[in-house]
Amino acid sequence: MATTLSVLLLDLSWAMAPVPAEPRTAEQVQAKKELICRNLQETVGEDRLETILKERDVKIYWGTATTGKPHIAYFVPMIKLADFLKAGCEVTVLFADLHGYLDNMKAPWELLQLRAKYYEAVIKAMLKSLDVPLEKLKFVTGTDFQLSREYTLDVYRLSSVVTDHDARKAGAEVVKQVAHPLLSGLLYPGLQALDEEYLGVDAQFGGVDQRKIFMFAEKYLPLLGYKKRIHFMNPMIPGLTGDKMSSSDPDSKIDLIDPPAAVKKKINKAFCEPGNVTNNGLLSFSEFVIFPYLGKGEFEIKRKPEHGGDVSYSTFEELKEAYRTEQIYPLDLKTAVATYINQLLGPIVKEFQSKELKKLSSQAYPVANTKGGKTAEPERPVDISRIDIRVGKIVNIEPHPDADSLYVEKIDVGEAEPRTVISGLRKFVPQDKLDGALVAVVCNLKPANMRGIKSQGMLLCASDKDHTTVEVLIVPEGSKPGERITSDMFTDPPDSQLNPKKKIFEKVQTDLTTNAGLEVTYKGELLRTSAGPLLAPSLVNAAIR
Repeated sequence: MATTLSVLLLDLSWAMAPVPAEPRTAEQVQAKKELICRNLQETVGEDRLETILKERDVKIYWGTATTGKPHIAYFVPMIKLADFLKAGCEVTVLFADLHGYLDNMKAPWELLQLRAKYYEAVIKAMLKSLDVPLEKLKFVTGTDFQLSREYTLDVYRLSSVVTDHDARKAGAEVVKQVAHPLLSGLLYPGLQALDEEYLGVDAQFGGVDQRKIFMFAEKYLPLLGYKKRIHFMNPMIPGLTGDKMSSSDPDSKIDLIDPPAAVKKKINKAFCEPGNVTNNGLLSFSEFVIFPYLGKGEFEIKRKPEHGGDVSYSTFEELKEAYRTEQIYPLDLKTAVATYINQLLGPIVKEFQSKELKKLSSQAYPVANTKGGKTAEPERPVDISRIDIRVGKIVNIEPHPDADSLYVEKIDVGEAEPRTVISGLRKFVPQDKLDGALVAVVCNLKPANMRGIKSQGMLLCASDKDHTTVEVLIVPEGSKPGERITSDMFTDPPDSQLNPKKKIFEKVQTDLTTNAGLEVTYKGELLRTSAGPLLAPSLVNAAIR
């Protein structure tokens, strides 16, 4: 009976086996190959790529050492990962935590796991920002397999055939170079080569600065009995200063969670010589990130009519030529690039406003405090984003029982119960004008007693210089109580409660004014809700109090 059952199982096994895929046509292979290889500086093993594509999709890995905080230059490899995934490739992202430690301990041992978690959160947020399909994407941490018995044995096997000269040469452009290098730096190229085998991939992807490590892998993996892999190399784009973008040079890079104001400031300081198209970080970023991100959309530059009016470019070559011939100027390019960068960073900044990711960031990248060598979060810059200004609706208003100049208002600011707010408006605004009105309320001031009643906020108003005319700001119709009022350039989360001793609100107030169009601005940026900008009824160039 057992024999008969075995025969039946063998006879049925062909029906249970996966049906071989139909061979791909030459056109299908070419389409996938073009998507995989576009915008790369170099591909080694192109013949092997075509052979694999005829049969199946390619398995690729990209590794990044979890050292400094990722910055916008990481969008260059992310754009390529998007191409790989769209071409159907299986993509593995390796968080090379052990490599980071070996590279002159750029990542301290005690921070390896935290930094790997930070990188995973950041890269997932970047790929979401690019709307990349993630079904064929997976993340692996180096220490998950690089400390195994088999891997360790292969490290020893490799060290028995690799020369000191080849190890130094391979890591020359990647491993930090010091006067007296550590042995750990010599191990780095070998581990990166072995990763290709242990991750079970057909190809490795990286920057062209890793070419020597890739060639090291091509030479030495076959000596251990392992096959050569394909190597895809991205160009290296210059940073904002004109040199390589680096995490260690804050002026050369934009952090992935920089707010719009910081992006604009750094872009405005970027090296961008008129007509210079050979050493221009903004043009390079446009070529390798913005144009692929736009797809079939056009690169738009917004200008006033007196400055030439709006222009748009469907290809990078058109943009480059316009800049070379000075049809567009540095400020034009800077303004456009800042706009697109903020579009890319918007979802990432929003995601990193969560308490969990803020905590992870501070743990993975602690900032040294001069007191006792302890670590602490750096002090936030003082700007409008720290102020919690919300749309409020006055649901009840009465004169203060003990003060002729004050109103007592109950204001709905999107919470379970209305807040009690005291305002000194009785001399300036009739009670019936405020009843039921939408107003702008500062909600994170420390509550204060005003003639025996605790006030839990402050109404924002426009005032003339001698404070003889005071106007309640007009909140646009359609705004919802509780909605935050902010500007496009200052979107960081507000403080939970402002420290009165630090005078944060008072410092911000000095830059809060109305403009000639009655719009409320902070450092020239409009304050708005989702329904439109805040306005003053009649006071132009007035202070906001």
